[in-house]
Amino acid sequence: MNRLAEKITGRIYDGSQIDWDHLLFSNTDLKRLLIPLMVEQLLTSLMGMMDTMMVSWVGSAAISAVSLADSINNLVIQTFAALAAGGTIICSQYIGQKDLKRANAAARQVVLTVAAISIVLAALCFIWNRPLLHFIFGSVEPAVMTNAVTYFAFTSVSFPFLALFQAGSAFYRAGGNSRFPMRISVLSNCLNIVGNAIFIFGFHWGVGGAAFSTLLSRIFCAVVVFASLRLPRQEIVIRNYLVKPDWSLIMKIMAIGVPSGIENSMFQFGKLAIQSSVSTLGTTAIAAQAMTVIMENVNGVGSVGVGIGLMTVVGQCLGAGKTEEAKYYICKLFVIAEAVMITACLFVYLICRPVTFLAGMDPQAADMCVYMTGWITIVKPIIWCFSFLTAYGMRAAGDVRYSMILSSCSMWLCRVVLSIVLIRVVHIGAMAVWIGMFTDWGVRGIFYTHRFLSMKWLNHQVV
Repeated sequence: MNRLAEKITGRIYDGSQIDWDHLLFSNTDLKRLLIPLMVEQLLTSLMGMMDTMMVSWVGSAAISAVSLADSINNLVIQTFAALAAGGTIICSQYIGQKDLKRANAAARQVVLTVAAISIVLAALCFIWNRPLLHFIFGSVEPAVMTNAVTYFAFTSVSFPFLALFQAGSAFYRAGGNSRFPMRISVLSNCLNIVGNAIFIFGFHWGVGGAAFSTLLSRIFCAVVVFASLRLPRQEIVIRNYLVKPDWSLIMKIMAIGVPSGIENSMFQFGKLAIQSSVSTLGTTAIAAQAMTVIMENVNGVGSVGVGIGLMTVVGQCLGAGKTEEAKYYICKLFVIAEAVMITACLFVYLICRPVTFLAGMDPQAADMCVYMTGWITIVKPIIWCFSFLTAYGMRAAGDVRYSMILSSCSMWLCRVVLSIVLIRVVHIGAMAVWIGMFTDWGVRGIFYTHRFLSMKWLNHQVV
């Protein structure tokens, strides 16, 4: 087995060109980077699960409304995440070059860009709240729409704070410090749960209470992270917020962020198209699908954390000119992510039934959720890492256009079309969503693996 592994990895990276005694990231460094990221992602998802459970006590209409509104919210959130990822890659490559002046200049431009875009999106979503929901989801039950409008109004106001927190966290991660953003995120999520208990059960505000609690927690995150960035204890320090646009730096950031944003947006638009079909199946199916999505998010967050850390690792390696080392770390972190994925999927399947019970879900919806989660537990460990993990590393090298085109085509041709046909024509129910998703993952994994082995992803220059 060891010889086989050596033959496989030998075709990917040249071990003779790696200084094994002076690796850019030691095992200890990787643990310090990856563990907080995985913990943050996991706890955030678990808190999201608790959030959904608390909302579910208000009724099926409430949890269905949150599911619909969050379909749009996630589209906006992924746009911010893409811009933050662009900032992470740019800053990490400058840090790898030991050019902290340019890293700080790039960070200020990221803040300017993210703030401007998030404020505009927040205003548009707040003003066009009800028409947007009606346009996307059509005619749904009046109780569901009323709750969705309330929830979406509060969460849209929180967009600028969420965007700034993601950007500020990206600056810490670019320098290899993922522990501090984790602490803020964990504390914020705990405050959000407490706020839910107060506003939902104490004040009886329903979904409005959950949304208001989310708004307060996101304000807290943004304020704390930017207050901390003023202190000179990390590579990136931001004290002046009124900066003149540097269009050359902004274009570099956008060159990474825009394709990633389009990719993420296409992903979320596809989910909206699928959600529109799921909404025709009734409240029970919507509730089951909403809880299954949460389960799937939880079992994948650990590996997503590894992928986020991989962008920092590869970015710094390429910034330092250590190409073979970058390829080595992609292989190493792939194995770590796979082990995390298997463990997480088994754990989530074991807790699925108890969670649906504690959430007070309708028995039929709970059975549907457990059934779909079972299939995810089987399929996801086999193909997910091939579909996503290597892509994180390739994006850090600036290979974002290929990823954008591949993922958008795969998303629409496999996941969206297949899911809609299976729901509206074949009538197999909510499981159609996951059949489409498994197909998408498989196709994407084949193309990403070929791209990675071809080494064409290295033919880019970020900074």
